[in-house]
Amino acid sequence: MLDRVRQARRVQRVVVATDDDRIQAAVEGAGGEVVRTSPALASGSDRCAAAVAALGLESAVVLNVQGDVPLVEPADLDRLVAAFDQPGVTVATGSRPLEPAHRGNPARVKVVTTLDGRALYFSRAAVPHGGPWQLHVGLYAFRASALRAFAALPRSPLERSEDLEQLRLLEHGVSIHVVPLSAACPSIDTPDDLDRLRATLAA
Repeated sequence: MLDRVRQARRVQRVVVATDDDRIQAAVEGAGGEVVRTSPALASGSDRCAAAVAALGLESAVVLNVQGDVPLVEPADLDRLVAAFDQPGVTVATGSRPLEPAHRGNPARVKVVTTLDGRALYFSRAAVPHGGPWQLHVGLYAFRASALRAFAALPRSPLERSEDLEQLRLLEHGVSIHVVPLSAACPSIDTPDDLDRLRATLAA
């Protein structure tokens, strides 16, 4: 995964934020940079914000690539960064079509968007009623100022209800731009997903 992120053309620096000794050892063994963060943080984006603060970054666009997307496509990361070429974008995330068979699976988070690509809602439920369904791909990109603002906000009611950190932004009126990503970016949300990943890597 570390190598995949490094291959993105628009990524200039890769840092792994973790509270785990094993992850730190693996990353440093691969020549990567690590920032230690607190195990008490509520979400991956909160962990990312803590790392950005520790690094003293001010104006950068920050990609949050979490460990449940190990086969991330470098081109998808470039697409997320490219969203910030548009005026007014402060937060971006990804989506791809969801197969109807998975619409009722709460491990597959759905996103509903406006006609111009801004998120209306994220849910573990099968929204919208009748489809078509878009799968939320858990990659995030923030302007550093937006990430700091996110981390300063209290966890919101819908965030707690759905257990989805991005709802904290929507509930506080922050717009999220949703970028269509490739179908080759599966997330590991269940034990079955992990088994399929292991089989893919073994092959």
